[in-house]
Amino acid sequence: MKIRVHLQSHIVELDDGSRWQVFPGDLDLTLNWKPETDLMVLDADDEVASHVLVGGGAKVRARRVGDSWPATQVKDALKGG
Repeated sequence: MKIRVHLQSHIVELDDGSRWQVFPGDLDLTLNWKPETDLMVLDADDEVASHVLVGGGAKVRARRVGDSWPATQVKDALKGG
């Protein structure tokens, strides 16, 4: 899928209309994404993210826009680097 909108660093909308929140610790990995970047959305086996967005040389953790991040797991993941 292609990126339709990526105006905010933490929100990505794909050309299928799906909208994703990028995990705060992975934001730097999205800096090279361009509208022509192909992304795949895959299910994640992860305590923090429900999905991963893969493309443009990056694999980032994500949740659908509107889904809450699990606070304790996010804090632990950010502390761990």
